[in-house]
Amino acid sequence: MKHFRRSLASALLILCAATGLAQNSGKLFGTTSEGTPVHIYTLSNAKGMRAQVINYGGIITSLTAPDRSGKYADVVLGLNDLAAYERAPGYLGAIIGRYANRIGGAQFTLEGKTYKLPQNNGINALHGGLKGFDKRVWSAREVSGPSGKSLELTYVSKDGEEGYPGTLSARVIYTVTPNNELKIEYSATTDRPTIVNLTNHSYFNLAGAGAGDILKHQVTIHADNFTPVGEGSIPTGEIRPVKGTPFDFTSTHAVGERIDQSDPQLQFGRGYDMNYVLRSRNGSLAKAAEVHDAGSGRVMEVWTTEPGVQFYTGNNLPASLMGKDGKTFGRRGALCLETQHYPDSPNKPNFPSSELKPGATYRATTVYKFSAR
Repeated sequence: MKHFRRSLASALLILCAATGLAQNSGKLFGTTSEGTPVHIYTLSNAKGMRAQVINYGGIITSLTAPDRSGKYADVVLGLNDLAAYERAPGYLGAIIGRYANRIGGAQFTLEGKTYKLPQNNGINALHGGLKGFDKRVWSAREVSGPSGKSLELTYVSKDGEEGYPGTLSARVIYTVTPNNELKIEYSATTDRPTIVNLTNHSYFNLAGAGAGDILKHQVTIHADNFTPVGEGSIPTGEIRPVKGTPFDFTSTHAVGERIDQSDPQLQFGRGYDMNYVLRSRNGSLAKAAEVHDAGSGRVMEVWTTEPGVQFYTGNNLPASLMGKDGKTFGRRGALCLETQHYPDSPNKPNFPSSELKPGATYRATTVYKFSAR
């Protein structure tokens, strides 16, 4: 009998390895207000880079990166416990869906039918609705791949959830690669025509989470155009050149250099909160942006297959948000570079389509690569 049990255990381990399924090593992080347990998972590489992710919202709670002396520090804003994530604003570190960013008037028309969404941003819809993907508990499993251990998260969004048509089966895979990259792979399928736009909403401070504001961070964005907005931060439909505006990051500028200029587009967002039209929009992985903190030397490159990136400078973060390890995060205490399809694409025929049909698969990849100089 003992021999049989050992053989059975060995067979199960072989099966797990063959299928890529690993034993669940996630630790209990907490229990939601509805009573669902949530676990935290750790991904790392041999160099010392580490990411921690919870399966509530697929939230990246911490991510370490080296400075020029090789010292690793946590560079994303995070909170201490699950209850804090449930009540905090700002979507810190979360997967955003079913549709990232804004949809004007909280409605869109698809194949002749108009779908109405919850209004959770004035009269508009923002980041998937009242209970978007950021507030759902995802199924999680650790898998083995060519770059090492990954975390696979899956969630099935039912037909009609938050007003969206079709049952959407979404999958997100996080990987910390040997090259100090956090790789995020998104995919989704549907049983009815729908729209989908997934991103991650991590807030980065390369000096270290809680180390003050990011106004001295140097930013480059590989985009010659942006999508200006009107009231409510809904794109007008225009594709406008960045040249001659404070939105021109084709050459490197400090975040704080022009952030408080009187440009109406800056006033709408109380700082930078703008979608950039990336030069590379053919679906191949291409460099979208770079951020450098001169003090620590840390560099973050953003690579993506998506056509756009939202540059947001934490303008609406609470003035005193209590974060992990007793650190306080304030307004403009971090920045986001959210790779995406453009805001309000379902209502703008000239924007890249975000429609997904049955039989097709939505795919997107984004890589945050860290180094120092």
